[in-house]
Amino acid sequence: MKFLISLLLTALLSFALSLFLPWWIIAVAAFIVAVFICQHPGKAFLAAFLSLFLFWTIMAWSISSANEDILASKVSMVILKQDNPFLLILLTGLIGALVGGLGALTGSLARWAMNNQRQ
Repeated sequence: MKFLISLLLTALLSFALSLFLPWWIIAVAAFIVAVFICQHPGKAFLAAFLSLFLFWTIMAWSISSANEDILASKVSMVILKQDNPFLLILLTGLIGALVGGLGALTGSLARWAMNNQRQ
């Protein structure tokens, strides 16, 4: 249950914060959720990773489909050396997932370190 709550809270907080702040705020959102919801560090990483992979992939797909993948096709030619906007969208989701997952892992380990320091 904590996993699902963490997954949803990470996505919602990331969405809300990314409306007003830079893209890297997703790491801070994942950190905050991992600090307040006590989970094993691996589960915290996985929850944020899946949450932000879905969030960023869906956002990138919706933005790309709004202009019929024209920009994504051109950017994929520059970055991937092939005309594959779908692969570029998945790569975008992977980057967001790694940033968020590492933020959650940091939050979970910080919580663990704070609890062990008090003892």
